[in-house]
Amino acid sequence: MNTLVFLIIGALAGWLAGVVMKGRGFGVVINMVVGVLGAFFGGWLLPKLGVSFGGDFGLFFTAFIGAVVLLALIGLVKKA
Repeated sequence: MNTLVFLIIGALAGWLAGVVMKGRGFGVVINMVVGVLGAFFGGWLLPKLGVSFGGDFGLFFTAFIGAVVLLALIGLVKKA
């Protein structure tokens, strides 16, 4: 059940990151996948920066930050 919640929160965070990063999104489905990957990436990156959030909202915020960073990096690589 936790995995399902993780995937849903990651997908929602990816969708929102695609809305926020206008012009750098790749469509709803890919943005959702980026959100799930962003949840992993944010979960790795934020504690290294000394930032951590708890609970489902914390997971959402972490996934959102990770998805925004990943969309920005993918956008830079795509332009190059």
